[in-house]
Amino acid sequence: MSNRFSKTPEPPYYAVIFTNQLSAEDEGYEAMGDKMFELALEQPGCLGAESTRDNTGLGITVSYWADEEALSTWKANAKHLVAQNMGIEKWYSHYELRVAKVERAYSGPKGRSVK
Repeated sequence: MSNRFSKTPEPPYYAVIFTNQLSAEDEGYEAMGDKMFELALEQPGCLGAESTRDNTGLGITVSYWADEEALSTWKANAKHLVAQNMGIEKWYSHYELRVAKVERAYSGPKGRSVK
């Protein structure tokens, strides 16, 4: 399995799906994004994260959390708050954030069949 995929436990757990479009003014974004990705993975209750961005600036990051308390604590992290404000004020022309409870999870294709 690629290290680009998070190794999550058996459900239930939470997923935060952050989809965003970078604005034309993205100076400093990549460095801050790398720092936030690393910082999130250090937080208690963070189970992993996956992120991608296309050549138009559309990005999707999914982070996985053990429980709602862990993801609320991350949302309120002081360094993360600075990054959130920079995103709102400077880096994102639009974003959507969704929180979901993961009830089932599968991986494959090895050993997986469709029924």
